[in-house]
Amino acid sequence: MLLAKLETVDELKVVTMFHVIGLGLELFKVQMGSWAYPEDAWFKIGGVPLYSGFMYASVASYICQAWRRLDLRLTGWPHAWASTALAVLIYANFFTHHWLPDLRWALMALLAVLFLKTKVYYTVGGKTFAMPMLAAYVLIAFFIWLAENISTFLGAWRYPNQEAGWALVHWGKLSSWFMLVIISIIIVVQLKDLKTYLRKT
Repeated sequence: MLLAKLETVDELKVVTMFHVIGLGLELFKVQMGSWAYPEDAWFKIGGVPLYSGFMYASVASYICQAWRRLDLRLTGWPHAWASTALAVLIYANFFTHHWLPDLRWALMALLAVLFLKTKVYYTVGGKTFAMPMLAAYVLIAFFIWLAENISTFLGAWRYPNQEAGWALVHWGKLSSWFMLVIISIIIVVQLKDLKTYLRKT
């Protein structure tokens, strides 16, 4: 995609970062029994095929592409320290909830407060539209959940409740994707802000 100029060098850096972050999460979750990749694979580490990292990277690629192609603009974005701290806490909770209380609902309440006034503006066909950022998070998570159902149906991976046969991915996974989408967008926004700052200095 870089050679075909479908993505820029900066977008490649973001995609690579997400691949590493996603692969790390996958390695941990598979070891904890959250899900499994039962099929053989040529490139597998710790029971996790390397393509799993690309699933997270594809979300980052989508965000970068949407940002450029839809001319995204944000208003009411929370302070950088607050959004970054929230992203760190959300990512940490994916690991710590195996031993400590799951804080996802408390984090989602905090998220609602932080992003209540945030709006995303996007341009389609020369017309600019606006959407509450929280609604954008929910919609992206929902479509990822749909893609996840297709992937598990085709055998890309399997959740414990799908061992005996395919079943709909639990609705609870929507909250997980919701949180991962938030982390993804926060990282992209902060990287863009950092690049803008470095250009000015």
